[in-house]
Amino acid sequence: MSKVLILRPRPAADVTAARARALRLDPIVAPLFEIRPLAWQMPSGAFDALLLTSANAARQAAHLPDLPCYAVGEATAEAARSAGLRDIVIGPSDGAAVLALAGADGRHRILHLCGEEHLALERDGIELVRRIVYRAEAAPQIPDAALAAIADGAVVLLHSPRAARTFASLIRDRNKVQIAAISRVTADAAGQGWGAVQSAAEPRDQALLELAAQLCKAAQAQDRDR
Repeated sequence: MSKVLILRPRPAADVTAARARALRLDPIVAPLFEIRPLAWQMPSGAFDALLLTSANAARQAAHLPDLPCYAVGEATAEAARSAGLRDIVIGPSDGAAVLALAGADGRHRILHLCGEEHLALERDGIELVRRIVYRAEAAPQIPDAALAAIADGAVVLLHSPRAARTFASLIRDRNKVQIAAISRVTADAAGQGWGAVQSAAEPRDQALLELAAQLCKAAQAQDRDR
């Protein structure tokens, strides 16, 4: 099996690891961030939908079981189900696309639960009220398990621009490090000088892992040819 380094926080990292094993990859989980829930207050007034753009935010929505929910991706939807939400629509690709879907369904006032690091979404005809419900705290240094995985040739998975910037700030020797990024924006955030940087065809965990599998196979083929 081929090694991949997962830097995203738990419990999302464990979901990625399970998907990696299904693709016959060997995951090493060494989170660069720890999720800290934040206290927040429900805004006044009625809402006709809830927008969730991350699984970490979904875990803070347990007291909103009756509000129709629009979730970005299956992982966020699954976290919403685990939190007790029932009426869940899984939207395509990203927050902007899910917000457009909610607008097409006639939703006009939407509560958006998100983290401190988030995209400021907007759409004509929709009042989007945002509440920050968690913080992802970065580690002061890269974990030893991550350094060992990199030395062993693991492909590094980057799930966000912030993860890319944080990882880049902690790594000095870049020329042999292979990176699989979940989006072009994330790949660009990693900067230059890496052995390889490629972005997934779609901003989804599964697409990212499929890219990592391709990079692993290419590296193995190069080793055989030497």
